[in-house]
Amino acid sequence: MPDVVPTSAPRSEELFARARAVTPGGVNSPVRAFNAVGGTPRFIRSASGAWLTDVDGREYVDLICSWGPMLLGHAHPEVLAEVEAAVRRGTSYGTPTEPEVELAEEIVARTSVERVRFVSSGTEATMSAIRLARGATGRDVVVKFAGCYHGHVDSLLASAGSGLATFSVPGTPGVPESSTALTLVLPYNDRGAVEAAFADHGDRIACVITEAAPGNMGVVPPEPGFNGFLAETCRRHGALFISDEVMTGFRVTRTGQWGLDGAVEGWRPDLVTFGKVMGGGFPAAAFGGRADLMAQLSPEGPVYQAGTLSGNPVATTAGLTTLRLATDEVYAHLGSVADTLKTAASDALSVAGVPHVVQATGTMFSIFLLDGGPVRDFDDASRTDSAAYAAFFHAMLDAGVHLPPSAYEAWFVSAAHDDRAVQTVLDALPGAARAAAAAQEGPA
Repeated sequence: MPDVVPTSAPRSEELFARARAVTPGGVNSPVRAFNAVGGTPRFIRSASGAWLTDVDGREYVDLICSWGPMLLGHAHPEVLAEVEAAVRRGTSYGTPTEPEVELAEEIVARTSVERVRFVSSGTEATMSAIRLARGATGRDVVVKFAGCYHGHVDSLLASAGSGLATFSVPGTPGVPESSTALTLVLPYNDRGAVEAAFADHGDRIACVITEAAPGNMGVVPPEPGFNGFLAETCRRHGALFISDEVMTGFRVTRTGQWGLDGAVEGWRPDLVTFGKVMGGGFPAAAFGGRADLMAQLSPEGPVYQAGTLSGNPVATTAGLTTLRLATDEVYAHLGSVADTLKTAASDALSVAGVPHVVQATGTMFSIFLLDGGPVRDFDDASRTDSAAYAAFFHAMLDAGVHLPPSAYEAWFVSAAHDDRAVQTVLDALPGAARAAAAAQEGPA
């Protein structure tokens, strides 16, 4: 970690100290703690459009967008109006409501899924999809890929075993070996590893789960044909293919699923998980798929799954309104802004002499500070210069731009990123690139 001394907001420092006294690490999700970049996290008081305002009144262009959900920007007036009306009717009933039906219809109309069930988080969605896959196939082994994150499900917080197709070991204390003993962790984009896993364990594999386009080790797109290869391999061996679109769903394409617009081959997963954008900034997620598979869920079938706040009327109203407002023009604007920022960031780093690779899936992108490329798996991504990124991050923050506080996360833009917001980022980039270069050079 570089010797970074960022300009701290005194009120944020006070709140962080108070938070650490009552909350582990002072945060409710680890990446918020700034451990990867050093310094004090900014406590945000409010947000509007493309801007965050912290508790000291300082503004930042937001390139996190709540880790993806804020497709339209913060506090969009039409979304707020619908949410306010929903809140006035009541916040939770424990009964079916009309908004959840309408949102389900919207998702089914846009995506390959035939039926969908709502949950409250991406972790719940992936956990439930895996349970359904195991119940439907009568098998128990799950295949995942190193660097792909599917929430904090015990069986998916796994590290690779000692061999290419050996079973995994727990990736964190608190996860027993029994939870990961049925998980195979393979290198991403590696067809040979997948073939070896199915050769050794094919009659026991219930499913392969993968991010449709990974964004949790930085953005690492699947190589051409890789997802189709996974889908076909699963079909051939009687396993199910689960496409995790919690991050990419409705973020990179209006149809909801990355790959179904011709961006890659037209593969069709058996099950899909959604989250983030489909909740419009509220805690909401979903999983769906073929009707015959979804029919095996309780109360229609034997596979049990439930949630007290699933399909919450306020959350589904926010999600439905967001999807209805996410027009082709919105996605065109996202693409234009993302292209401008990617090019400018790369140009600034090149001028400063910082080796780097910019990778994108649609409008999601990441900058890896490393020599060579492309980055095709977690081992490649792990070579990024985290110290240089920390210097880059703090220089951007001091200039009024809030990036993801980790070198291994995606950058997000919104429909609210206008000329003023974009120019603020462009103005900040050259100085941040020089800070990264200085961090790589080390002490004089």
